[in-house]
Amino acid sequence: MQQQDYQSTLDNAELLFDAETCHAALRKMAAEITVTMKNDFPLVLPIMGGAVVFAGQLLPLLRFPLDFDYAHVSRYGDKLVGGSFEWTHLPKLSVKDRHILILDDILDEGHTMAAMKEKVLQMGAKSCRCAVFANKLLPHAKPIAADFVGLNVPNRYVFGFGMDVSGAWRNLPEIYALKDA
Repeated sequence: MQQQDYQSTLDNAELLFDAETCHAALRKMAAEITVTMKNDFPLVLPIMGGAVVFAGQLLPLLRFPLDFDYAHVSRYGDKLVGGSFEWTHLPKLSVKDRHILILDDILDEGHTMAAMKEKVLQMGAKSCRCAVFANKLLPHAKPIAADFVGLNVPNRYVFGFGMDVSGAWRNLPEIYALKDA
């Protein structure tokens, strides 16, 4: 895709949530996480790479001690039938007997988050909670629900605030949706 094509994608997208709304949701979520986990000294694990924008903005709002590491898991194969998971990076810090907070940009179908939670519990975590900035509203059940959600988004292709479209626009402070065809 050419640079002008990326700009055209943004120019033709629908703004769903402006930057002020996104930051208000982030502050509300941080307050909820603080109330729930302030005494847990959790290990915070963003799932790379989508969670980097969300994690980078959430962490300064969490006013309690925590440890930080990350995980990288990707799905490959025919994603329409689920594919398999490839663990490209597991946390270097031990999760054993720890309270874990997994962060991701969006809970879409939920398979990656479910696999990540299952993995840290298998590795001996005491508890595991999940936080997503965006929760996609789907017409069917997901294998997992997030414990903390910033915003609910429609069942459309969304981007911005860490979510990309063709590899671009993760850096936007707003959330957009591609126009329906």
